[in-house]
Amino acid sequence: MDPKRELTSVDLAALVGELGTYEGAKVDKAYLYGDDLVRLKMRDFDRGRVELLLEVGEVKRAHTVTPERVPDAPGRPPQFAMMLRNRLSGADFAGVSQYEFDRILEFVFERDDGTTRIIVELFGQGNVAVTDGEYEVIDCLETVRLKSRTVVPGSRYEFPDTRTNPLTIDREAFEREMETSDTDVVRTLATQLNFGGLYGEEVCTRAGVEKAMDIADVDDGVYDRLYGAIERLALDVRNRNFEPRLYFERPDEEGSAADGGTEDAPDSSSARVLDVTPFPLEERGELAAEAYDSFLAALDDYFVRLELDEESEPDPTDQRPDFEEEIAKYERIIEQQRGAIEGFEREAESMRENAELLYARYGLVDDVLSTIQDARERDRSWEEIEERFEEGRDRGIEAAEAVVGIDAGEGIVTVELDDERIDLLAHDGLEQNADRLYTEAKRIEEKKEGALAAIEDTRENLEEVERRRERWEADDGDGDDPDEADPDDDDRDWLADPSIPIRENEPWFDRFRWFHTSDGYLVIGGRNADQNEELVKKYLEPGDTVLHTQAHGGPVTVLKATDPSEASSSDIELPESSVEEAAQFAVSYSSVWKDGRYAGDVYAVDSEQVTKTPESGEYLEKGGFAIRGDRTYYDDTPVGVAVGIQCEPYTRVIGGPPSAIEEQAAATIELEPGRYAQADAAKRLYRRFRERFEDETFVRKIASPDRIQHFMPPGGSRIAEE
Repeated sequence: MDPKRELTSVDLAALVGELGTYEGAKVDKAYLYGDDLVRLKMRDFDRGRVELLLEVGEVKRAHTVTPERVPDAPGRPPQFAMMLRNRLSGADFAGVSQYEFDRILEFVFERDDGTTRIIVELFGQGNVAVTDGEYEVIDCLETVRLKSRTVVPGSRYEFPDTRTNPLTIDREAFEREMETSDTDVVRTLATQLNFGGLYGEEVCTRAGVEKAMDIADVDDGVYDRLYGAIERLALDVRNRNFEPRLYFERPDEEGSAADGGTEDAPDSSSARVLDVTPFPLEERGELAAEAYDSFLAALDDYFVRLELDEESEPDPTDQRPDFEEEIAKYERIIEQQRGAIEGFEREAESMRENAELLYARYGLVDDVLSTIQDARERDRSWEEIEERFEEGRDRGIEAAEAVVGIDAGEGIVTVELDDERIDLLAHDGLEQNADRLYTEAKRIEEKKEGALAAIEDTRENLEEVERRRERWEADDGDGDDPDEADPDDDDRDWLADPSIPIRENEPWFDRFRWFHTSDGYLVIGGRNADQNEELVKKYLEPGDTVLHTQAHGGPVTVLKATDPSEASSSDIELPESSVEEAAQFAVSYSSVWKDGRYAGDVYAVDSEQVTKTPESGEYLEKGGFAIRGDRTYYDDTPVGVAVGIQCEPYTRVIGGPPSAIEEQAAATIELEPGRYAQADAAKRLYRRFRERFEDETFVRKIASPDRIQHFMPPGGSRIAEE
């Protein structure tokens, strides 16, 4: 039996009551760990410090933890955490609720300047969305663009479709839901009633009903017993009649407690945890159990022990993963996504063709709509209008013959033009109906864009599995003798290291764009006009080389001959390889990348040729400079950026031209101009880095999505094909 890693809908229904007791607590600070764990530090008037964890990754949970168990704060708060601090600092916790019976919690915080809602999605990929009081999304950990719903900054938050809530359903509705099923009782409870597998089985057991009984064989007496068990469960949740249990593996020896109690239970301190529930479950009767005073305390202990259990599990590296099954799975998904894309294309094209058809048959369509609108203005009923069209058809009037249906309730008339049936809003004119079709086609095209992004994700997952298979097969057959391995750190396998020591260093140039060339020279560039100004005025020294793109909107790029702490010298001859890398850096972080182009022209000059003094009659904008003398041009310089994680001599994210970064980092990912916004692309890189490193906590500490974004070019990006 695998341990529980996600809270159920019943768990959340129980959890809401206990979390509600903290209403009135004030928020002190917010933290984000990696891209899936949010921590809110609060102060309660009666109980003091309160720590709330919201995790939406592979583990999905929401509960308070004891202060001594909170993880160390990240060194640099990412943008999402700073946004939370700005909105929540000093705010009052006003309450928490569960959306319908879904695995969604909504936390509400009040401050004099407004309301903030944190919506935590504990299903699927998981998400945390921060909205204002009117549900407009301020920011979210994951953007969602699906056919059924959208969650993106700037839009109104959309909840998933409503699900049946079995804890509030009445007897008649319960029976109707059950009778729509064509399977057995337990599967119907799990799916139609949304109980899930465990609680579907628990309801059957408590009601004394055979789980495998076919719905067709169920009578009123069985329904009464099942509904009675559900009512008792719902009553326990509403009245907070909890007896929380933490379940763990039962030792082999006989004589341990079997009734879910703890009186004769063996020592559980070293046993593997399997589940945590708000009350004892008969379905867990075969497991050893430990009772708790509160569900929050039980959750705190459970997830701490779950993490310890997983850290202590041996890594089965001698067993070959089933790469072929993974590859086949992703290939099936890609095929399905291609089908969806083709469907979107056909649907959008059909909408556009229908709009064009309306204009092509302008006179006929206008006659139909004008006839209906005139009749409605004279208070004619829809029945009378239908009769008039029937009379027109009998007389052979073309406009009447085109009308094939009228929906009086919706005010829609359906016309058939060239064998195509088109629904028209009768109260609108032809142009408005055509615009509606064009708008719908555009909306469907946007769905197609979302599907294209999804298929790109799947392709990258497929390629990663194929690379892992290649690495496995190469490692399996290389015949190397581990005793002959070089013990020096230069040959250390950082990716396989289970515990990488953190060696932080924040250099003076970290707030600029920067990288070190393959020859070890520092290159720095401005992020904005103010930094461009500062670089020229404060950090430009004799011997430095200045580079800039011909295109407008590029950074001032300085290839440093010496460090500012060293004596400057104009005698240093910078290697051409370093100048070329600096040129690629200059073009990659300019408007060339933002415009989606793959190359641009760059020029280089000596530092003495750069001046902030304009010629008579000229004017220099902030960040601008004048050049005196000849320039060296690097035409058609290709863009190119790699982001990497460096482990030696310091542990940090670095970024710049691939030829430089790949030599200095333990792992790199190369980028090219693409469709993904900077923040979304940074999250994708973060997930890829976590997959590559054995020590995921190391990646979380030093390479958050915000830190990765610090080294990415402006504009859209995508991971380059390998």
